[in-house]
Amino acid sequence: MSTEDTLPDEAGTVVVGAGIVGCSTAYHLAELGREDVLVVDRGPLPTTGGSSTHAPGIMFQTDEPKVLSKFALYSRKLYSSLENDEGEPLYNQTGGIEVARSDERMDYLQRRVEWANSWGVPDPQLLGPEQVAEKLPLVDPDAIEGGYYSPTDGQVSGVRACAALAEEAESMGVRFVGHTPVEDIETGRDGVQAVVTERGRVACEEVVVATNIWARQLGDKLGVHLPVTPVEHQYTITEPLEELQGLHQDVSDDPVYENYRSVSGDASEVLLQNPDRPILRDQDNAMYFRNHGDRYGIGSYNHEPIVPDPEELGGNDPEGNQASVHDFTEYHLENATHPDRPDKAPRTASDELLPATKGRELEFKYNGMFAESPNGLPVMGPVQEVPGLWTAAAIWITHAGGAGKALAEWMETGVPQLPEGPIDLAHCDVNRFDAHEGSWDFARDIGGEEYRIVYNIVHPKWVWTDHQRDIRRTPMYHAHEERDAELWAEAGWEEPQWFDSNADLLAEYGDRVPERGDWEGRYYSPIEGAEHLNVRENVGLHDMTSFNKMEVVGRDAGEFLQHLCTNDMDIDVGQVRYTLLCNEAGGVRADITVTRTDEDRYLLLTTGREVGNNHVAWVREHAPEGVVVNDVTSSLAAMVCTGPDARETLSKIADTELSDEAFPYFTSKEFFVKNVPVTALRVSYAGELGWELYTPSEYGETLWEHVLEAGEEFGIRPYGNGALDSLRIEKGFRLWGEDLHTEHNPYEAGLGFAVDLETEFVGKEAVAAAADGDNIRHKVACLTLDDPEQTVLAHRPVLDPDTDDTIGYLHSAEYGYSVGACVAYSYLPPEYAEPGTDVEVLYEGDHYEATVREEPLL
Repeated sequence: MSTEDTLPDEAGTVVVGAGIVGCSTAYHLAELGREDVLVVDRGPLPTTGGSSTHAPGIMFQTDEPKVLSKFALYSRKLYSSLENDEGEPLYNQTGGIEVARSDERMDYLQRRVEWANSWGVPDPQLLGPEQVAEKLPLVDPDAIEGGYYSPTDGQVSGVRACAALAEEAESMGVRFVGHTPVEDIETGRDGVQAVVTERGRVACEEVVVATNIWARQLGDKLGVHLPVTPVEHQYTITEPLEELQGLHQDVSDDPVYENYRSVSGDASEVLLQNPDRPILRDQDNAMYFRNHGDRYGIGSYNHEPIVPDPEELGGNDPEGNQASVHDFTEYHLENATHPDRPDKAPRTASDELLPATKGRELEFKYNGMFAESPNGLPVMGPVQEVPGLWTAAAIWITHAGGAGKALAEWMETGVPQLPEGPIDLAHCDVNRFDAHEGSWDFARDIGGEEYRIVYNIVHPKWVWTDHQRDIRRTPMYHAHEERDAELWAEAGWEEPQWFDSNADLLAEYGDRVPERGDWEGRYYSPIEGAEHLNVRENVGLHDMTSFNKMEVVGRDAGEFLQHLCTNDMDIDVGQVRYTLLCNEAGGVRADITVTRTDEDRYLLLTTGREVGNNHVAWVREHAPEGVVVNDVTSSLAAMVCTGPDARETLSKIADTELSDEAFPYFTSKEFFVKNVPVTALRVSYAGELGWELYTPSEYGETLWEHVLEAGEEFGIRPYGNGALDSLRIEKGFRLWGEDLHTEHNPYEAGLGFAVDLETEFVGKEAVAAAADGDNIRHKVACLTLDDPEQTVLAHRPVLDPDTDDTIGYLHSAEYGYSVGACVAYSYLPPEYAEPGTDVEVLYEGDHYEATVREEPLL
């Protein structure tokens, strides 16, 4: 690549950071026709000294989060399309093997096979110990139980990939300027105005912060506290091994060699040597391996978290040491310091697996840094506080190609996309975070936790327990504790999953709650089923304070909501309407209920948990001058009283009539519950007769106690999120972020009833095309397992029973205690989505028979 020395006075878009993420983003922006893109970095180019410089470049494509596998699949194809001077692809498709040292890990590897089938990773295979040794002769087969083999996994040099992407981008007009530290980003009322560097000011309209471990520093200057945490892991490279004799590669003629050497020293000669055999992971010992010609590289996450202070991170030093590398801590290699692996030192584990490395000198060794986020996923997208500011951080080389493509599409078209179509980034969106997550206290602890579990066997319902708990408490928190609630952390809120005080309900309902197997029975209590059945047959009370709530106010609030919402929003004061928010491509951005509380005032209720803040940001982004969007989540306590006896319960304490005639479905009223003022909506996410009750937070606990006391004679019980999830799935109510998201339009999702094509709204053209039958690639399908004793979890593949071909995957799954079967939602090709169609679910290595059903089931 050729880099410029002169910094321009202005540019359209400035990408800060020329590592793999910045280069990928710039390349894809240029590919989409963007002109006037400038990339700046504090280091030399293309070897900037960031994580892309020291990373060994291994690429395992399979992961449980779909977004990571999809990013990796695209990255592999992108890197394979890039060539070196000899016309060979930069991507080394060696295959990848993950070994198991235990039966539990072998079960986990079976799940990886199933995730690979769900996400489209080609030809996933389980291998026996000897089969692993055939592909990796230095592995001791007696040390393992088996392995997972992905033939298209491999390795790419981050430096080579950066150089190649930059060269392609330059050919399309992108400019790259190195040795240019960014000091600040100037902003005004309309957003980004300029980037200020040590070498001058660049006026611009957009900035992409792609600085990875330094992202927090730059964000703090703008008052945007990005929860991006630098963490250290270890990498070492052995001396040449006799067993690999003859595999040394001369890389001195490589175009990036001299530049690389100026930053990485002698290690560059070894780091640039390609592997000739599958890359390897030993996740039981939190280690990974690849050969560098005639040497073996040994990477270790098998030590206590090391979290440097972001304020102390500098640049490359004059002696050539990389900015993203710290001194090697020998103690962490030779001793067992990982909290979950106290019995074996990393070096011991490595020597067991690869006996050829035992006693051999480690000639190169360092602590390399990368970035973590609170959920282990990227931090990317438009920052709601600063128009024109975008982020792309906490992204590995494995995912950088896909992340850069999706971000560029988002910036250019408004919709994150990969070549196969839209990709939902709800769990990657920079706006997903709550205020407390921006504190360094939180980011340090949880970043360290994410490091700790990076190679652990993590259950999908696991939540951290030892750090950063009891941050957000609903007004009913102490009441929940008094009833022995099992509290889980959701977006900082302490939310009940079930109540141990309801264990006595099992005497009545236990015979309708089937036992669960080991994996699906973890982080679960049969009390969830008993709570569910009590709601269906009597009455229950659920704390829904954590659901995101917005108040939209202003003279033009109604017109604005009509522009944003797919349904007809010409509603009267007191009416409630279910509607969707779509993006420009017609993907469902949110599903919400809108209540008109006054002439120019509306209450919007949407999903809570991790993704609710995305919806708040979306509404605020589109709000015109004169319309105010207030997040009132924390200022309103919320609960729902629901079940056949909900009316009798509330009638005892409400000073208003609750009959169907006086209080129809999908309407709201303001009244008193004894001495507490409430706004009540006659809706229920459980699918039973019910009222959602909203009151200022200081009244919340009192209201909770009033309702429980009034319902005592009707058998009222509080119920947790476990019961709610099973109640809602039986009724066919979607949960945004799981079985509803931006990858599907309203007609694919079975929500055409929430669309009024006589109105104008964001995404209407695409939605109207879907209404006419265009762009219907999949349709929502409600499945039940044929065996009423079986239960499965989400993300497993749905198969054609005749061919074993994967036709979809489970977006969500919960046991339906009222229907007596496990209920799951998937999106299938239209011919498979017809009720009565037989399918199978691959789960834990077994084929479970299932049937597509007419919805709702109740």
